[in-house]
Amino acid sequence: MPSLTRPPRQAGEGKDVRTWGSCLDAAVIDDTDLRADYRTAARFLRRREPALFAALRLLAPPEFQPHMCAGYAFAGFTDDVCDQCAEQTRAQRLDAWTLRVRAAVAGDAVDHPLLRAFLHSCTTRGLPLAWVDAYLTGARADLDFAGFETEADYQRYIDQLSWPFAMTTAGLVHPGGGDERWAGYCRWLADGCQRGDFLADLAEDLRRGHLYLPLDALDRHGVSPADLTHGHDSAGVRTLLAEMAERARTALHHAEGFITQAPAAHHPLHRFVVELYHQRLTGVIKLGPSLAKQTYRDDPWACVRLLHRAKRADTSGSSLTTVP
Repeated sequence: MPSLTRPPRQAGEGKDVRTWGSCLDAAVIDDTDLRADYRTAARFLRRREPALFAALRLLAPPEFQPHMCAGYAFAGFTDDVCDQCAEQTRAQRLDAWTLRVRAAVAGDAVDHPLLRAFLHSCTTRGLPLAWVDAYLTGARADLDFAGFETEADYQRYIDQLSWPFAMTTAGLVHPGGGDERWAGYCRWLADGCQRGDFLADLAEDLRRGHLYLPLDALDRHGVSPADLTHGHDSAGVRTLLAEMAERARTALHHAEGFITQAPAAHHPLHRFVVELYHQRLTGVIKLGPSLAKQTYRDDPWACVRLLHRAKRADTSGSSLTTVP
């Protein structure tokens, strides 16, 4: 039940929004228990993705910050259900979480704060719940991952997992989840970001016995999986990595509408995300074959410069002074 101690408000009312509580006010989230759920989502995201949380707090419009936190917290928690447990229990845990979410969507009582906040955001923003179900289904793609034989296999992975992930978060930007054109831009963004992450995490993934580069691309450049595992420095490895990075850049260029087709208040954060991945791809290419031995890390000062540049363009008037 909405609190009776505050006067009615319209979403986004008030420009000088600094505290997390004021962001909840701007989003017209008045119920005491629900506010606590959103605080839990914010704390979870701050622990799990501190850089993303900082960018969100600095650049996102105040009235949208709670919804964005809820979206990323739900998506991140779902990913952790699969990753942060013994391999033999991953499928069981994902099945249990999927049943829990689907029961909540069907109207059962919700007993998890991250899920309560996310479903409230879905209702408030009108996100089609088909994207949520698609993400839960797609999460199984990582359980028994056996590699990509072809580029088409990689693209199916994007359709099954990465695109629904993008829509459970960026889909909240537009009421109703946006139109088909917006979904298309999010699909390009998912492709570019996912391929960039696969390159940046190549060494870590190889240590786990996973190769997320299509085998037909390796064959085209005369590279074997062993060449990557052992960090061989060859012309074939370099051209392979360059091709993968260029494919990621091309996808990011196609995703330019992710910036321009979003409401103006979202442009700074969206621009930061796209520029961050372009910066990451530049760093990946500089590392070259050593990517197989050394996980890429973003340069913190370069990221600060990107944030500062994006913040200068921010006309929303929000700033970060406190966190939950």
